[in-house]
Amino acid sequence: MSDVLTVSDAGHVRTIRLGRPEKKNALSNELAWGIVTAVEAAAHDDNVWVVAITGSGDSFCSGLDLNGPGPDASPYSPQERYMDDIHWVGRFPLVLRHVCDKPVVAGLNGVAAGAGLSLAMAADMRIAAQSVRLIAGYPRIGGSPDGGLTWTLPQAIGYEQAMRFLLENRTVDAGEALRLGFVGEVVSDDKFAARLAEYCDFLAQRSPIASRLTKRTIVKATAIDLEAHVRYELASILKAFSTNDAAEARKAFFEKRAPVFEGR
Repeated sequence: MSDVLTVSDAGHVRTIRLGRPEKKNALSNELAWGIVTAVEAAAHDDNVWVVAITGSGDSFCSGLDLNGPGPDASPYSPQERYMDDIHWVGRFPLVLRHVCDKPVVAGLNGVAAGAGLSLAMAADMRIAAQSVRLIAGYPRIGGSPDGGLTWTLPQAIGYEQAMRFLLENRTVDAGEALRLGFVGEVVSDDKFAARLAEYCDFLAQRSPIASRLTKRTIVKATAIDLEAHVRYELASILKAFSTNDAAEARKAFFEKRAPVFEGR
C-alpha cells in the first residue's frame, strides 16, 4: 500500500502490517492515515471477514513519532478537515470499533506505547508475543490519553487498574498483560506469527454475517457517544500539552532526565 504499510490477504483474512521497524513503527502522519484508510477499505470489502493489525521488526507501535509526524497525509480534502477535525488519532477507535463491524485482531509483536497502545486497545481482540511491553507513555511527555484509550482501557482491565496504569506509567510485561486483561492470549515469540494467522483463520471460518452482527450488538451494548468522547480526549490533551509542565516533560524526555513539575 505504501512504504510504511503493507496489506496482504490470505483467504478471508486481511493483514495490515505497520512498516517502520527502524522507528519501532512510530506513527508518522503517513503511517497513521494509512492504517485508518486500510481498515476502512477492509470494512467495505465483502471478501474480507477478519482484519489483523500487527507490526514489523521488534515492535507493534511505539506511539507518535516525537521527532515529528511529517507532513499532513490526510486523505480528506481541506473542506472535510474543517468539517471534522478529529484527525487520525480520533479515528482509530471510531474506525476499528464502529466503521469496521468485522472482527479486528491486534497482533502485539513487541512494544505498544502511547497512541500505539490506543490502536491496540481499539481492536476487538489482542494476541501478544512473550516479548510484548505495554506502556502508557503519556505522563512522560506531559499529556493525557487520546485515541479512545480512556474508553477502551477501563472496558478491558477495569476502572482502578486503568487509572493505576495510566498514572503510574509503568511497563507491563506479557504475564501481567494477560492477568489484567490487556490481551487475551500470550504465545512465545517464535510461534507468534503462526498463531496470529491461525487464530484469524479460525475466526474467518465463522459466518461473516453472524460475526458482524455479533460485533455490532456488543458495540451497541457498550455504547457511548464515542465521537464526542474522542473530541473530549483531544481537547484534554491539547490543554495538557499547552502547559509549562508539558514543555518540561518533553525537554526532560529528550535530555533523558527526570522532569521537574511546577503545576502550571
